[in-house]
Amino acid sequence: MKSRFRPAPDPDEPSAADDAALFREAIGPVRPLKPSSAAEPSAPRPAPEPTQAQLDEARVIGELLAPPLDASIEGGDEIAYLKTGQQQRLLQRLRRGQFSVRAEIDLHDMTSAVAREAIRQFLDESRREDRLCVRIVHGKGLRSKAHGPVLKQLTDTLLRRRADVLAFTSARPAQGGTGAVIVLLQALRT
Repeated sequence: MKSRFRPAPDPDEPSAADDAALFREAIGPVRPLKPSSAAEPSAPRPAPEPTQAQLDEARVIGELLAPPLDASIEGGDEIAYLKTGQQQRLLQRLRRGQFSVRAEIDLHDMTSAVAREAIRQFLDESRREDRLCVRIVHGKGLRSKAHGPVLKQLTDTLLRRRADVLAFTSARPAQGGTGAVIVLLQALRT
């Protein structure tokens, strides 16, 4: 229960008026500020937009509308692609291993959804860091049973859809053979 009575002020303690006087004495004379001429903003701020959520939704819609994966690829098949407008010699040089692989990612034990996002992030990061020749190890699909090499088909399809992929080909035997792909990316424009 609270007490209704207040204790009497202590005569030895300074009052608020004394504190204000001490403050004014300590800072000395002051010059008042001129009133601000800044007017209120003329237009109200726009409402925040969930940009990342909109991008995610658009990506999902794009994936749903995309054609299905090419189911005709077998585990031991070599895959290759050359972007329209590129010289055939570029693909030949890539097949011969004349480009130095600067980064790699291994998709073993990933689901299709996880591998899809991992490939996207890996290629975007590789381009940002100017690593334009990369290896993606997708495996041969030996454990995929009747579905065929799921990650190999996914990799082939995703790489063909990307505008920044100039060419790709199955790796040389020493680099993973038909269980990996060497990708040549287009440099970022600066």
